[in-house]
Amino acid sequence: MSDDIHQDNKDKYGVPVLERMMEILSSLELQPAGETIRSLSDQLSVPRSTVYRILNTLHAHNVVQRRLDGTYVLGPRLLSLASKVRSEATFDLVALAQPIMKRLAETTGEANKLSVLDNQAVVVVASFAGQGQYALNPAVGQSFPLHAGAASKMLLAHLEAGAIDRFLAGPLPKYTPRTIIDPAKLSSELSKIRKQGWASDRGEHGGSVWAVAAPVTSPSGRMIAALSIPFLAADKENEERGRLRDLVIEAAADISSRIPDI
Repeated sequence: MSDDIHQDNKDKYGVPVLERMMEILSSLELQPAGETIRSLSDQLSVPRSTVYRILNTLHAHNVVQRRLDGTYVLGPRLLSLASKVRSEATFDLVALAQPIMKRLAETTGEANKLSVLDNQAVVVVASFAGQGQYALNPAVGQSFPLHAGAASKMLLAHLEAGAIDRFLAGPLPKYTPRTIIDPAKLSSELSKIRKQGWASDRGEHGGSVWAVAAPVTSPSGRMIAALSIPFLAADKENEERGRLRDLVIEAAADISSRIPDI
């Protein structure tokens, strides 16, 4: 079907306000840091009043959230809806993981997050804020690049070999001086992660933020998600970092043990 025919069918059978709503949600998906009403209006060539009304309605249903700085981001209601979609998975991963993640946060005093692969990125589907003085607070729905970060590298490492090769052949943006952008070095790092069963991040995406991550797998060994603990590097000695690594491995194994055979 040509683009013109596709557009004709879209105009003929679509509902304009729903088309605008989906365009807004798609724009927010591409900008996890948030968008303003003005920027959305300019991007989509839609009157600001229309964008405002749509966002106001979506906000009322928690499909989007409005931040204090006036920007809008995707809201938690989308995760609830997504969890009800029938697919291979016949279990609620977030509900299954939450009690373990809560206990992990209480034990460590640090935040932890559960991340899954989303096309060429990694998205946070569940998180618990840390209780320590300098603990972080990861946001559900936050998106990260696939090559920078402990959880990201864990998920990337367990893709099929062909998919990894194709990814390494593409551009690898540099976020900090510690981001691994050399394909050979990153390939070696991924191999190391597969062998040792955990991943670490020493400021690859956020300079002062380090992390440790472990795999959440199905009974057959299929990678499902990555559980990680992000923390401020300056606040941790080597011994404490090792303790966090051991605890996240233990918690990820606990989550994995509760996943049904699918």
